[in-house]
Amino acid sequence: MNILVLNGSPRKNGNVVKALKAEVEKIQNKYKSSQIIWKNLSDLNFDFCKGCMECRSKMNCILPADDAHKLAEEIKSCDILLTGTPVYWGNINGQLKALFDRLVYVLMKESKRGIPFPLHKGKKAVIVTSCTTPFPFNYLCRQSTGAVRAVKEILKSSGFKIIKTKNISNTKKRG
Repeated sequence: MNILVLNGSPRKNGNVVKALKAEVEKIQNKYKSSQIIWKNLSDLNFDFCKGCMECRSKMNCILPADDAHKLAEEIKSCDILLTGTPVYWGNINGQLKALFDRLVYVLMKESKRGIPFPLHKGKKAVIVTSCTTPFPFNYLCRQSTGAVRAVKEILKSSGFKIIKTKNISNTKKRG
């Protein structure tokens, strides 16, 4: 079982990381022989998508090789994808969004009519979010739900089955 963890938080010991580690431990207990690949997005070096759309037909990004290209290969070979992000303005953080924009070609294809179809059917995913807004306002004000919705949209369009979402709220008090 290959498990890929995408930590979108710039805080290496923050709430998102702690929650991702807890989820990894649960998965490892279930699947004893598992390989973990952990990626801190703040450590990666990749350029923004240029919107050229060449990747849609070539099934590869035409930008110079960088960490996004390497991560594309890891996504192809993972069985379970754990994605964690802090909530910024009711959404995922910019670095995670920029990465998903760059990796559209490895996540989904399009028919000649432009209808998307997923490339990762049968794979599983876990989504972790963390925000400072206290419960229930993180839901009522669409803080956590906005971030979860954004990640779900990307992963479901890619064929991943979301097996769990974890929202951590009121993080100002947690430190």
